[in-house]
Amino acid sequence: MKIGIVIAIARELQAFLESEYTVEALSVRGREAYRTEIAGNEVYAVKSGCGQIDAASATQLLISEFDCEVILNFGVTGALREELAVADLFVATGAVNYDYDVSPIDPVVKNQYEEFADTKIPFDEGLIALAKQIRPDLREAVVASGEKFVELQEAKIALRELGCDICDMEAAAIARTAFLNGVRALSIKCISDTFDGDGSDFVANVTASAAKAFALLREILHRI
Repeated sequence: MKIGIVIAIARELQAFLESEYTVEALSVRGREAYRTEIAGNEVYAVKSGCGQIDAASATQLLISEFDCEVILNFGVTGALREELAVADLFVATGAVNYDYDVSPIDPVVKNQYEEFADTKIPFDEGLIALAKQIRPDLREAVVASGEKFVELQEAKIALRELGCDICDMEAAAIARTAFLNGVRALSIKCISDTFDGDGSDFVANVTASAAKAFALLREILHRI
C-alpha cells in the first residue's frame, strides 16, 4: 500500500527522520519529501509548512504525485481545555475549520461545509478504530483548525465553544483534501502547549510531543 504522511514543521519531521527506517530524501515540485518502506508499505512523507493552504497542497501532492491511498498526519497541538496536559495523546475524530464561513449565502451554519451534516470534517472511522485498538486508552478529540497559532485564553474558549478540544493549523485541510479525493485519513496529535500555555511552551515541548505522536503512528503503520 502507498501511504502518505503530512508533517507540518521541521521539529515534528525530526521524529520521522530519526526513526530506525532508511529514508530517501526527494525533491518533488519544490517540496521537501521523503520515501521509505515500513511493514511492506511504500511510505512518502512531505513537510508541508504551517497552515491550511500548505497542508492542503502537501496532501494533494501525496495523492496526485505518489498515488497514496491513505494520508496520515502526526504532530503537536494546543489544548483548549484546562484539564489537558503536555504529552496527552489524541486521535482526531474530525476537524472544524473555524475560519470558514459561507453561511450568509448557503444553507449551512458557520464553519460548515455543505457535504457534511455539521461543522466537523471527519477522519476515517476505520483508521480511528485501528488506533484505539492499538492504544485502548487513546482519547478522541475534535480539532479546531485555522490559520493562526492560538495563544490567548479568550480565543481558546471561543474555539472550545465550537465543540473542539484541541487546536492546530493543518488538520481541517488534510481531512477535507483527503475526503475530496476519496482517500482515507487519520491524525494523531500530542499536546505541546496547555490551556494556560503560550508560544514558549510550544517551543519547549514540540520535539518531545511530536516524537510521542510519531511513536503511535509507527505502530499504526505496522498494522494498517
